Amino acid sequence: MLKLFSKIDGRIVQSAELNAEDKEHVFWVDLIDPTEDEKKKIEQVFNIELFTDQESEEIELSSRYIETEEEIGINMNFTNNKHDEEFLEPVSFILKDNVLFTERDNEYVTFRATSRKVRMLKPQTGERAFLMILDTRIDYLADSIELITEKISKLTKKLVKEEKLDSDLLKEITNLQEKSMVIRENSMEMQRVLSSLNKSRIFPNDFYETITIMLKDLSSLLEHVSFNFHRLEFLQDTFQGLVDMEQNQIMKVFTIMTVIFAPATLIAGIYGMNFEYMPELDEKYAYPLALLGILISMVAPLGYFKMKKWI
Repeated sequence: MLKLFSKIDGRIVQSAELNAEDKEHVFWVDLIDPTEDEKKKIEQVFNIELFTDQESEEIELSSRYIETEEEIGINMNFTNNKHDEEFLEPVSFILKDNVLFTERDNEYVTFRATSRKVRMLKPQTGERAFLMILDTRIDYLADSIELITEKISKLTKKLVKEEKLDSDLLKEITNLQEKSMVIRENSMEMQRVLSSLNKSRIFPNDFYETITIMLKDLSSLLEHVSFNFHRLEFLQDTFQGLVDMEQNQIMKVFTIMTVIFAPATLIAGIYGMNFEYMPELDEKYAYPLALLGILISMVAPLGYFKMKKWI
């Protein structure tokens, strides 16, 4: 699928078909899960070589930002939320002759929002459109961080009020840690890209101030993410501490029960022996005395524990 954005007579025109005569007006070519024919046509008309799937998925830093005398190639990972789980998916960008080429397999909130911005703000070049995508992406990450912060606050209250600890709570904490890690990776990736653009020989210097502001925004996001990480670690430690206390309480009960019943068991065991000569068995009050001894051996430790405030 193709989306071509052109500026004709001061208006932004979006089309799905590429006409050779409109090539000069195009400033953004957006390829969404394109066919081989669509890719070949774009490459021929604009005299460009798009990234292969393997190149888009390369993890080496040298493959993330490539600059030549004529163009800038960038590979980034965008987060895609499916079933409340974050997935990283590659998105490719190429800047050449003031035209932005983007290639992706799926639709993203960032691109939909940028398309609306493009119609309103009417950028003149692909470089400006590219920065608009990154700026929209920063806003999206900021919203995601805010949502995570709200969830952390709710988890904190839940942990304080909850009487019975649930393993789902720990899973939720781990899930938020994973989401925060993905946001951190995305933010750092954009930092590297923007820093490289600031040092670029072919990227317009007019955008230096804009890029500097975006870098400051990303630094603020990373600080907030780091703060959320600390809060989540604190929640995890608190959860583990409460679990340990609960387990200690259980062990305490078992220990007290053992101490209370051990002497009684000993007395009952002695009187349950089947020896022929046991003088105690001939006593008239042997049985009630044995029961009394068992009772005293149970009550005495119990009273002592209560006096010491152990129970």
